[in-house]
Amino acid sequence: MFNISKEFAPPFKLIAPFFIAGVIFYLLSMAAILFYSVDFDFHELSVAGWVHLFLVGYVMMIIFGAMAQLIPVVLETGHFSIDWYYLIFPLLLLGTLGLIAGFWLDPILLSFGGILVLAAMVIFAVDVFLTIKKTTLNSLTVRAVKVSNIFLLLGILSGFLMALTLSGFMGIDIDSVLKAHVFAVVGGYVLITIYGISLVLLPMFGLAHGFDEKPLEQAFKLMILGVLLVIVGSFLQIDIFNAVGYIAALISVALYLYQIYLIYKTRVRKELDVWYKSMLFGYSSLALSLILGFVYILSGAALENVLYGAVWFLFVFFIFLINGHLYKIIPFLVWFHRFSPLVGKERVPMLHEMYPKKQADFEFFFSAAGSILIGIALLAQNSELFKAGGSFMLVSAIFLALSVKWMLSYRR
Repeated sequence: MFNISKEFAPPFKLIAPFFIAGVIFYLLSMAAILFYSVDFDFHELSVAGWVHLFLVGYVMMIIFGAMAQLIPVVLETGHFSIDWYYLIFPLLLLGTLGLIAGFWLDPILLSFGGILVLAAMVIFAVDVFLTIKKTTLNSLTVRAVKVSNIFLLLGILSGFLMALTLSGFMGIDIDSVLKAHVFAVVGGYVLITIYGISLVLLPMFGLAHGFDEKPLEQAFKLMILGVLLVIVGSFLQIDIFNAVGYIAALISVALYLYQIYLIYKTRVRKELDVWYKSMLFGYSSLALSLILGFVYILSGAALENVLYGAVWFLFVFFIFLINGHLYKIIPFLVWFHRFSPLVGKERVPMLHEMYPKKQADFEFFFSAAGSILIGIALLAQNSELFKAGGSFMLVSAIFLALSVKWMLSYRR
């Protein structure tokens, strides 16, 4: 599966804490939904707290853990310094807690949480760039990793400036920086990272090959253009730059979805397991988010509930993409580090035996139902559906936590 030798593989005790912490933050973020009303405003500090709990605590934590293993696969060389991840984890963990406490309790804590998150992400990016210097590869995936980490630094620096302002140490215009921060992190880092890693994980798990990569190449360039235009437009307050940037980003996502369709058509493995169902639901959510995004732009930014629905289904895409891959990645890592030395000496388990199928199915069902209910609730501004959807998402998060615990402790 992963083309990586023992020489380059990071120790399992280094990677596991990222996944454990990420799943705990996911559980907390789903529980926190129940304390919000359907008529929230994204400008509220408490809402910003939930967004950072979800994106930094869950999405970023899982991505950093996965990249610790995937960077040697993508670059075909070992990390510049894998030991730096022992520092990245506590910094990111404590920084995330500081950010959440700042948004929910006292804004003065935002600057302290922000500096820790900034330090963690700078160390992560430096390791990536120094590792890239060791390889001669120049594939689309390698370029995506390189560019996404540049945007990560821009995003976290702009976020830190806003944290200092909210804490009272600076006085920048938050509204002008907020769009740049969001696009740099979500579009520039998260989505471009997903673009690149999709060329590794999806063909590998779906046994797909021989597909055309041109749509993703175009999507990659358009997302870079879109993010740059929004960053410049936000700082210089040039509305036309922002508008063109939004459209470029949406077209980029559409091209990425077409790339996924091409990969899907050439796949050999057609088993309807939890990974396949998660990918199907996740990419359907991304397509729905894309449609709602276009509707919002066509409305002249008048339909705020449509914007909230678009953002929610983008988050749903992240949920199903990440959780679906956890059922593939964690069993492999456990097998690689715990059972691969026993190959040829005794019977070792198959990967499909190493995740709890019933718990995974329950997690998928409750996640799918909760996602749809919350999406409808946001579009229709229905409080009862919002609470029901949040309850379903919380139950799904509990099943995910139990599944991850089961997979990490698997022995036979």
